[in-house]
Parts: sequence; structure tokens; C-alpha cells
Amino acid sequence: MKLQEQIEFFFSQDAQTLDRAAALRAFHELKFFLNGGEIRAAQRSSDPAQIAGWIVNRWVKKGILLGFRIGELVDLSINDQFHYFDKSTFPLKRLTLDQQVRIVPGGSTIRDGAFVAKGVVVMPPAYVNVGAYVDEGTMIDSHALVGSCAQVGKRVHLSAAAQIGGVLEPVGAMPVIIEDDVMVGGNCGVYEGTIVKRRAVLGAGVILTASTPVYDIVNDRIYRRTPEAPLIIPEGAVVVAGSRQLDSIFARSHHLSIYSPVIIKYRDEKTDARTALEESLR
Repeated sequence: MKLQEQIEFFFSQDAQTLDRAAALRAFHELKFFLNGGEIRAAQRSSDPAQIAGWIVNRWVKKGILLGFRIGELVDLSINDQFHYFDKSTFPLKRLTLDQQVRIVPGGSTIRDGAFVAKGVVVMPPAYVNVGAYVDEGTMIDSHALVGSCAQVGKRVHLSAAAQIGGVLEPVGAMPVIIEDDVMVGGNCGVYEGTIVKRRAVLGAGVILTASTPVYDIVNDRIYRRTPEAPLIIPEGAVVVAGSRQLDSIFARSHHLSIYSPVIIKYRDEKTDARTALEESLR
């Protein structure tokens, strides 16, 4: 059977009764290709029917979940002072100098089954979870998270404490997508399958979720998740944290408003200058 067929077959079985050795072989083969970036949890689509421009590889997410099912809890402690316990199927990713990933000392973790491309910089402490894909030239700053199956493009800057959420379940759900040349400001959170298109800028503190409406004051539009597509931030949009007034009598009497991300402009030369990655630091 092809790898996809094997994963589908073992995923459909009871973890207590399946052929564990064969399932482990299939899982480790999947993880080999995930580590090399040859297989991804989501990929670009040329199908015009795909509104978001991406498709989910459900079987890949099933394979990762299979790894959790058949893994055993083991001791991964470094020494008597640093104790760690995790599934045997998900050790840390093995990186070498030849891969040209810059991991600054200080406690960052990249889980096995994540792809991190040449030229990526990881500042401590940061975390990249299984199934994630981080493309060339991206900066992952201190306290940043790249969640399970998240897809991060080329030359992205994930600023300090940025949270790129993981979407492992349900298997058909779109993971978070951050396309090429996106700037994600400090303390931002992008969750629940949101897609941020290329060259967009998220100002500090912007939170994007599946239930978050985004107000575009340039084009007089509101962007929301629909049954056909996730929340999509347009290409080149500059998004800041804003608020909108609540309309109930109680809310008005107490001057209440609610958080709301706002697109205040679209990227221009001034924005490019402010968000350019400093090559000398890389």
C-alpha cells in the first residue's frame, strides 16, 4: 500500500488491537517526509474552487494523530534537574549545522515532524510543534509559538510572543496559514485556521480567530469566516487592534466597546521600510 493508504488504514483501527510495529513503520515514514518538507499538512491549490487558495491534507493530520495514539509515555529527561516526559513517537527534531538553521542558545524546542528551512532563525525561547512548516528566511522571535500543522511562508517575521495556533483536530480543519513576507507583530495571536495572505502586516496585539470579524475601512468591507472558507486577511493588508461600540442600552450607558481588528491601510513603501527584516542580523 502507498503511505497514505497505510495511514488511513491504521488510523481507522483500534490503537489497542492494530499491528503496532507496522503502524509505527508507516508513522515514522510519514515523519521522515514531514521533517524534509516533502509532505505537508496543507498545501497551495491551483483549483479556482478553493477560495482560500489552500487545501488540507487530512491523511497527514490523521498520521500525526496516529503517532499520539501508538506512542508510549517515556522519560526524556536531560539530567536530574530537567525532567521531561512525552510520547516516544515525538522526540525533539534532530538538526545539524549542514541544515543552516540558526537556533540561538536559550531553551527553544522544535518537535520531530516539523520542517524548518534553511535560513530560519529561532530566538530563545520559542516552540515549533509537529506538522508545522516554516519556510526559508523566517524569523521566529522569543516566546513565539508555531502550532501543530501551522504553515509559515518565506521571510516571515514572527515577533516576540506571537502565537500561531495549532489546528490538529478536526482532521479536515484548515491549519493556520501565514504566507510569504508577512509581518506578525508582538503579542499577536492567529488561531483557528485563519489565513494571512502574503505581505500583510499584523500590528502588535492583533488577535484573529474564526469568530473575529475584521473591518476594512479602506474598502468598506467586513471579512469573516464562512461555511466555505476560513477568515482570510487580504494580501498587503495592515491590521491593527481596534474596537467597536456596543449598541445595547446597557453597553451605551456604560460606554462599553469590544475588541475589533481593523485594516487601516494597505502596504506601501513606508510600511515596507518599517517592517524590513535586517539582513545583517541574520
